[in-house]
Amino acid sequence: RAPFIKVFGGTNAFAWHWRVRHPNVGSYVDELLGLEGAYRGWHCAPVNVRLCGAPDTEEVISEDGTTTRVRLGDGTVRVRYRSGDHHFNHIAEYPVKSADDWERVKGSWMDPDDPARFPKDWDNYVDMYGGRDYPLQLTSGGVYGFARNMLGDEALCLSMHDDPGLVEDIMGTYTGMCVRIWKKMAARVDFDLIECWEDMAYKGGSIISEAHFKRFMAPHYRRIREFADEAGIPIVLVDSDGETMALAAWMHAAGANAMYPFEVRAGNDVSAIRGSLPGMGCIGCLDKECMAGGKEGMDAELERARGLIRLGRVIPGPDHFVLENVPFENYAYFMRGLRKVVMETTY
Repeated sequence: RAPFIKVFGGTNAFAWHWRVRHPNVGSYVDELLGLEGAYRGWHCAPVNVRLCGAPDTEEVISEDGTTTRVRLGDGTVRVRYRSGDHHFNHIAEYPVKSADDWERVKGSWMDPDDPARFPKDWDNYVDMYGGRDYPLQLTSGGVYGFARNMLGDEALCLSMHDDPGLVEDIMGTYTGMCVRIWKKMAARVDFDLIECWEDMAYKGGSIISEAHFKRFMAPHYRRIREFADEAGIPIVLVDSDGETMALAAWMHAAGANAMYPFEVRAGNDVSAIRGSLPGMGCIGCLDKECMAGGKEGMDAELERARGLIRLGRVIPGPDHFVLENVPFENYAYFMRGLRKVVMETTY
């Protein structure tokens, strides 16, 4: 059968307003609902594959009655809103605005051999992971994903035309750094998957073209796949929101063999993906918005989950974070129903 996993939210993640009626919900929600695995159903080792050594500082640039504008140690400028939950913020400036900025970042904070990347008690993690009963991932901030966090989407897309060498260096340097770190990790721990965070699509499809994907990204996914095969890691999982029908095919051709979350309202058709890409695993795939309505809509989505499981290589779950319009009672009803579907349905 498919596993019954959280998929989105991770351990102790929940809609903030649930605490009004259920003050300690974060400490027991996973156990209450019988979720399997750890974190999202799989877990990630606490090794830093991001910028390492950047000053852990925040300089307040300006603030008014509703927003605070801060500059982080790597040069990122973020605007935070004082109302709502922690997702209400955005990046106003990215750390790389020029080739010189990139050289500064690359030379200062991207050493794969920096000992600070590993927790001081890594030996204890190694011992613990040896006896685990859940999948464990190696983590990548993505090929597109890392570059967009350096430049921003607009500047990254322009740079693919105006300065392709810069884009190639950013993506290649980061992928190479990850592989070197992963080799150290995989020498002591058996891993089950590599997860790559991309978020490179929206409701109209991929942000970049197939030609740009093949030129800039595919070589690095082939490099990741090569490492995965050498290390005996069966799954390369890509995380991208939005309509990912075409992107899934590009990713699969480059070596990825699982994706999530296949957001329903973005127009993803998981049945079509399973038909056209037999080797592609699909996680998520269920409309989270059904939980904002009544039981009839939730029941219909649960029945759809049963059919998706029977396609094979599908692990059903909400297709992103549960939103503020969902009462806890609805979430509990849906997830308990999904657990029953998962436990009853074979393929």
